[in-house]
Amino acid sequence: MSFIRPRKTRSMPRFKILNHIVPSAIAVAFVGLGSFATFGALTAQDKDQYHFDGTISREVLENYLSRAITMEGLLNGRGDLNDNVRMLKSIGAKFIGRSLCLWGGEANLLANLERAKRQVPQVLAADSDMILQACIFEIVTTQVEQVPVPDWAFSAVGLPGGKRNFRYQDMLYPDGRFKDHWRPGQSVPDASRPETKLWFYFLGASFIDLGCEAIHFGQTELMNHNDRNLDHYSQVLTLIREHAAKHARRHIVLCDSHVPSGGLVRDGHHLLMDFHSFPLRIMELPDKPQEAILKVGFSDGIYGRSKGGTTFSGWACEHLPYLVEIDNWGVSKQPGQSGAGGIWIWGYDEITWFAHQTPQYRSNWLQYASDWVRHTDPNGHLEMPGSRTLVSPLDHKRWYYANNASPAVPDGFGDEDAIRAVWTVEAGVSPAIEPGILPGGAKR
Repeated sequence: MSFIRPRKTRSMPRFKILNHIVPSAIAVAFVGLGSFATFGALTAQDKDQYHFDGTISREVLENYLSRAITMEGLLNGRGDLNDNVRMLKSIGAKFIGRSLCLWGGEANLLANLERAKRQVPQVLAADSDMILQACIFEIVTTQVEQVPVPDWAFSAVGLPGGKRNFRYQDMLYPDGRFKDHWRPGQSVPDASRPETKLWFYFLGASFIDLGCEAIHFGQTELMNHNDRNLDHYSQVLTLIREHAAKHARRHIVLCDSHVPSGGLVRDGHHLLMDFHSFPLRIMELPDKPQEAILKVGFSDGIYGRSKGGTTFSGWACEHLPYLVEIDNWGVSKQPGQSGAGGIWIWGYDEITWFAHQTPQYRSNWLQYASDWVRHTDPNGHLEMPGSRTLVSPLDHKRWYYANNASPAVPDGFGDEDAIRAVWTVEAGVSPAIEPGILPGGAKR
């Protein structure tokens, strides 16, 4: 198996975008790099690039974010675990995003936790430096009433104990806002409700006990309409972090969420999250069939807008580091066609559009996107696609796997070599950009 040496964190120059150059025009030469590059074992100095305990420095955090990959459902039954572990070790992945990713379906929660408890040791045996991320999303369903509340959760949150299950109605907005937002019986919880905080703490502590060291909190800004000062979010995150200090593998849990506003900042300078995250916000090119680019100012992209302040680990920044991911949300009424409007890319969400491209285009586009993000905003990092849900009515594909196709993963898209190449070769200035100053240029 191969190991990828971490790139050193450094201040990057500010750049302007040449929007007329698109990924299909990119030719990336990987001199001396074969499809199965092999690298020596990490040195002690390299290992220090991933060392943290109790707190995490900005340098170490960004070393992890620069090797981040989405592996939706890795620990809850998606794909072949053995082949996924092989791929992750081979490409040198360090931050394993959405590895325990449960959207609703709370009736199966305890069974999923038991499975993850058995599988986490297998993943970490391949590379103990890896960070596994779990998710607490902007959804709660009536199935939550099938989950018993443990005594330790009551005690930690300071609520009266007793033998009962979680209460769905007590997690919803009292004014009915976002009730049945997703489907009947599937609503957005209100972060200010005591029952919601009880639920969030139970999930967070359970994930930490499994060995997860990061939690993605979904669309936090849907859930804090009654928590504008962020007192309630701060309370539950503090409780989860206190649990991590005692029980997490390295005594900390890294928290992030999607932040369309640029970030959650309390009392003017306290950052609630350890890093931010957001969709890439890919823009289709209607005059170039199926092609798409990244552009500052398109939709609500986070580029240059990640808020700064003081982190939980104690360091200050003007802009908090962040991940941008190839996101999923569904399909429009005109799949495969341009002009659907909004944030659709040729009628698809981001990951489904990406999956419809040729292997060579996907390879070129990942290199383009990585370079574009790195040079456009030095605080940003591209989270590679590894495993993610698709909505593809034209060919009925339901899942994207970056794995090379094999008997274990017959539907693999074969992008793992492209991901390894992006992480291995520091290409300097991308053909899609040239030196200059981004309007309102981002600073570290």
